[in-house]
Amino acid sequence: MAEHVAIHLPQEVFTPKFYPLLREEDHRYLVLYGGAGSGKSVFAAQRFLYRLLSRPLCNLLVVRAVAATHRDSTYALFRQIMAQWGVSQLFTCRETDLRVTCKNGNMAVFKGLDDREKLKSITFPKGELTDIWVEEASQISQADFNQLDVRLRGRAASKQMVLTFNPVSAQHWLKSRFFDQPDPRALVMKSTYRDNPFLDEAYRQTLESYRDTDPYYYAVYCLGEWGVLGQSIFDGKRLTQRLGELPGPVKQGDFTWQEPPGRPGHIAGETIRFLESPQGLTKIYREPCPGRSYVVGGDTAGEGSDFNVAQVLDRETGEQVCTLRGPMDEDLFARQLYCLGLYYNTALLAVEINFSTYPVRELERLGYPRQYRRMGEDSLTGRPRQSWGFRTTSATRPLLIAGLVELARDCPQRLNDRETIQEMLRFVRSDRGRPQAQQGAHDDCVMALGIAWYAKDQEPLFPGELPALTVPRYS
Repeated sequence: MAEHVAIHLPQEVFTPKFYPLLREEDHRYLVLYGGAGSGKSVFAAQRFLYRLLSRPLCNLLVVRAVAATHRDSTYALFRQIMAQWGVSQLFTCRETDLRVTCKNGNMAVFKGLDDREKLKSITFPKGELTDIWVEEASQISQADFNQLDVRLRGRAASKQMVLTFNPVSAQHWLKSRFFDQPDPRALVMKSTYRDNPFLDEAYRQTLESYRDTDPYYYAVYCLGEWGVLGQSIFDGKRLTQRLGELPGPVKQGDFTWQEPPGRPGHIAGETIRFLESPQGLTKIYREPCPGRSYVVGGDTAGEGSDFNVAQVLDRETGEQVCTLRGPMDEDLFARQLYCLGLYYNTALLAVEINFSTYPVRELERLGYPRQYRRMGEDSLTGRPRQSWGFRTTSATRPLLIAGLVELARDCPQRLNDRETIQEMLRFVRSDRGRPQAQQGAHDDCVMALGIAWYAKDQEPLFPGELPALTVPRYS
């Protein structure tokens, strides 16, 4: 029996967006998600037919939540592409149990998760299972995914699972599994109808029509933005619509600096530079404007969070102009905050101290001239006193959330950062009624934004109305 079947296909038969994935074998998971009409399912079927024809060993399990749906979807799609490529004679298609067998012995079987016992008994005449395609992966449970994942084992060099789906809900396990904490073994690609040159023009116009008639539907089902089930504290429809409008940062990178002579551990203000890098933790959406006043809200890593986060707002308009988010040591976070504050016209820095006071103390040591001051009580004298940093309490936390509820409802256009909006969509009310991030999600961006929104009104608006402040300069 021949080990493979020679087939030559022009690149033009594939959607250009997906073509680089045709021979991709370096990742265990290919996660293809996005909006309707993007061609992701068609490409998945094309790719698997190509693998069945060209690889010496390729046995495929195609899975959907319900077995009966295969006949008019994935199985029919395989048959259609065979005919288009003129290779139907190279396959035997068995209608009774939905099996496709290539002349070289490779095979594809189509099963549903509504009969899990039958999945356990699947065997292949030639070798072992090498590939799994989960179509409409958003319809299966994480437990089902895990069972499929452990089935993909054996001696074959390349084992791969492809998942195709529309991201209907930001609360779905797929979001936390492959997006919130990216898996290095997964290659993720988003696509929309705009990426599909083969799309019927009438269908394209239908999708476009939802832009005005139903913006939420357009954002989720046409542009492939993560939707919300409705329990989010914030206005899910307005936020999801905003996700489809985001222009992206104008710069991304990190701040660098030099130490002044004779003062190790300090920062010479005139040496601060922004070094652009696609891996940078700082995203700039609006450059600072001369004469404008800004506020930075900071949330330090705590309660299991891996990230330190800062949010920069224009104090006059409330627009989100910059974010800093990532895993970093506290001293580095404080120094990035120092540089970020100076970059934005000596912005007011309001950094949370609930879990650590180190960043605030480090900013004071570095000589940053403008930190948020909260009123407290001297533990010895009982007299009021001012202290640096923001403390989130049972009194202040509801105010932070209430401010963001208003922002999301009335002014979502002021939000520019994708990760922030996605966190807001996963910020829900718990069984006890407490607003918080859903299980497994982060709330760092939300809390930092809430602090910035709260603090922006706590001092006079423009620097000129404050006592004279000087940035440390070193010779």
